[in-house]
Amino acid sequence: MPKYQLSVEVVPQFLSDQSAPDEDVYLFAYTITITNTGNIAAQVIARTWNINDANGYTEKVKGLGVVGQQPLLQPGQTFEYTSGTRLRTVTGTMHGSFFCVAEDCERFEVDVPLFVLDAISGTGGSRILH
Repeated sequence: MPKYQLSVEVVPQFLSDQSAPDEDVYLFAYTITITNTGNIAAQVIARTWNINDANGYTEKVKGLGVVGQQPLLQPGQTFEYTSGTRLRTVTGTMHGSFFCVAEDCERFEVDVPLFVLDAISGTGGSRILH
């Protein structure tokens, strides 16, 4: 078992009631579940997201913590949060990373591979991401 490892699951959802397609406004929520699958406690310190719409526009979002928190996860522990983003197109993608510090002060990154935001299907599906 790796010493430093978090797994990430993403479940995106289109928010039709908060969107205005006639004004090119498409709102999406995404629920992130982070699980410490390593064998040492680790804290999520910061996150970076690249949000891409279908027109090639990319927004980069960086910040401390997730939803105002910097959760410390013991081995086997899970933290879940929901956040959102707005696109100008019906579909788009997101990918990013979490910057973490383990209990022994080791720093490491957890990549969140590309996932799809899709207003047509209502979701981008659910994927386990590592």
